[in-house]
Amino acid sequence: MFKRMNINELYPRWLVAREKDEAITLIDVRTPEEYQAGHVPGAKLIALNTLPAQLDAFPKQGDVFLICRSGMRSAQAADYLARQCGHTNLINIEGGTMAWIKAGYPVEKA
Repeated sequence: MFKRMNINELYPRWLVAREKDEAITLIDVRTPEEYQAGHVPGAKLIALNTLPAQLDAFPKQGDVFLICRSGMRSAQAADYLARQCGHTNLINIEGGTMAWIKAGYPVEKA
């Protein structure tokens, strides 16, 4: 199984990592078009339909935050990675990028 976190819990962790210039493993599983339209700064794009080909991009140590538009596809990704690969360090971001934007947190466009 995987953990859940909302964007108001993620934001302080994301902000501290940015201020300390530390890496945070935040994976955006939306489509490339959605990602380019606006994403959490520092999020890496790995579209849900490409997960099986990119399993090595998901470390088994440290927290791995998964985000999508609303939290549904990232939950699917977390479930897949937990079941197929045995990951126990996955955190699904509930509310996703829509909640992040609605809260007024920074967004990058590519």
